[in-house]
Amino acid sequence: MSTQPSHSQFAALDDLLEEADNWHVNAGDETIHAKRMGGKWRNIKWFSNSIWLLMFFGPYLRWNGQQAILWDIPDRQFHLFNITILPQDLWILALVLLFLAINLLAITAFSGRVWCGFLCFQTVWTDLYTWIEEKFEGTPQQRRKLDKSPVTASKFSKKLGKHTLWLVIAMLTGISFVAWFTDVYVLWSDFFVLQLSSAAWITILMFTAGTYLLAGFMREQVCMWLCPYARIQGAMVDVTTIIPTYDLHRGEPRSRKRKGVSSEQEKSGDCVDCNQCVAVCPTGVDIRQGQQEGCIMCALCIDACDAVMDKVGRPHGLIRYESLNGLEGKACPPLYKQPRLVVTGSIIFAALLGILYGLSSIDAVDLKVLHARQPLYVLQSDGSIQNKYTLKILNKLAADVKVKITATGPAGLKITSNQVVVVQHGTVTPMSVYARVPRKDLMVESQPIIFHIETMDSKEHFSSDRESVFIGPKR
Repeated sequence: MSTQPSHSQFAALDDLLEEADNWHVNAGDETIHAKRMGGKWRNIKWFSNSIWLLMFFGPYLRWNGQQAILWDIPDRQFHLFNITILPQDLWILALVLLFLAINLLAITAFSGRVWCGFLCFQTVWTDLYTWIEEKFEGTPQQRRKLDKSPVTASKFSKKLGKHTLWLVIAMLTGISFVAWFTDVYVLWSDFFVLQLSSAAWITILMFTAGTYLLAGFMREQVCMWLCPYARIQGAMVDVTTIIPTYDLHRGEPRSRKRKGVSSEQEKSGDCVDCNQCVAVCPTGVDIRQGQQEGCIMCALCIDACDAVMDKVGRPHGLIRYESLNGLEGKACPPLYKQPRLVVTGSIIFAALLGILYGLSSIDAVDLKVLHARQPLYVLQSDGSIQNKYTLKILNKLAADVKVKITATGPAGLKITSNQVVVVQHGTVTPMSVYARVPRKDLMVESQPIIFHIETMDSKEHFSSDRESVFIGPKR
C-alpha cells in the first residue's frame, strides 16, 4: 500500500507553507499571536484549564450554614467543611505546602514543565485572554493587520469589547480570590454598596491590574523573563525526563514537499519545514532547535505536527513526548532506580501520611492541663490535699459551647471548682481548677490524674482527655 501523499494533501500543505513564509519567531519586540489548532493535547489543556473554575465557584459552596472553605484571617481560623484548623494546627498546613512543593519537583523531574503548560495561573489566563482576542479580532493574520491598521470605528469597537471583557474577568479574579478569605455573600453585598475594607479593595485592585497586564499584555514574557521556575527547570530535567521533543533523526534533513515528489525529497526527513510547531507555540519558540528556556511544554506543537503529518501521509510522532534517552534508542531506568524520584516520592508519601493523620486526629475541642508549680500542693483544714491546675480548652466549633469537666485519679478525688463552663468559639479559654484528695488515700507522693471534658447542649458530642499528676507530701 502506497504511503505517498496525494495531490489534495499536497494542496492543503501548500496553504500551510504559504503561511510559514511570513512567519518569524518573535523575540519580544511585538505581540505573539499564536495560532489555535484542535487536537488531543489542546483538549487536555482545556480540561486542565477548567480546574481553575473552582477558584470562581468554590467560595459559594456551603456547609452547615457557612462557607465550606474559608480562610478567616481576622479570627485566625481555617474552615474546611466540618474541620476547623487553628494556629495550633498550622503544622498540617506546613505539610500541605511541603506536599505541593515536592510534588512540583517530582513532576518536573519526570515530565518537565507540565505545570507551566497546563495548570499555571499565568498560562491559563493568557490562553483564555488570547481565545477572547481571537473571537473579537480574528485569526493571527487578521490580528496582525488590525494592530497595524489606522483607528476606525470597527477597530475601536473590537478593541473596546476585548479589553472590557478582559477587565471583567480580571476583576472577577480579584473578587474570587478575596472570597476565600471572607464570606462570599457578605463580600458581594459590601462590594455593591462600596463598604469593603481597605485590605479587600487593595487586593481586588492588585489582582485586577495584575491579571489584566500579565495575561493581556506581557503574556509569554512572564514565562521567559519573570518566572523563576523557568530558570531552575534546567537543573531538574535530564536525559530520562519525558518532555515534548522533536525527533531529529526522523525529521532531518527538512524538505518542503510540494506537488510531485523528487528523488531529493524522497531522501529527506519527515519535517516539511512548515513552521506550524512555531506558529502554535504561545511563547514563540522552535521545538526543533532543542529544549529552550521559553518552552512551557504545553504540547500544542505535537497537535500541530500531527495534523501536518496527516496531510502529507506520514505517521504521527515527529514531535512527541519522549526522553532524550528514548530518542537515542536507550532504555530509561525504572522509576524506583532513579534516586531523585525515590527521594521526592518518599517525602511526598511521608507528607501525605502526616496530613491524613493530622486531619483525622483534630478534635473539635482540645484540652491542655498545666499543674501549678507554686505551691505544688496545699494542706487543707480538713486534712485533705489540694492541687491547682490551669485548664486551657480550645473550642474549634463555630459557636460557644458548654463544657463539663470531670476527673479520675486517686480514691476520693473531688473537683471543688465550677465543673460546667462556657468556652468561646475559635479561641482558648483558660480556667483554674482545684482538685482535692483525702490524705489517707494518697499512697505515693505522685499519682496520675486524668481530666475529661465533654460538650453539652451541642448538635454533636465532642470530648477530650488529658493526663496530669496529683502531688502530695512524701510518705
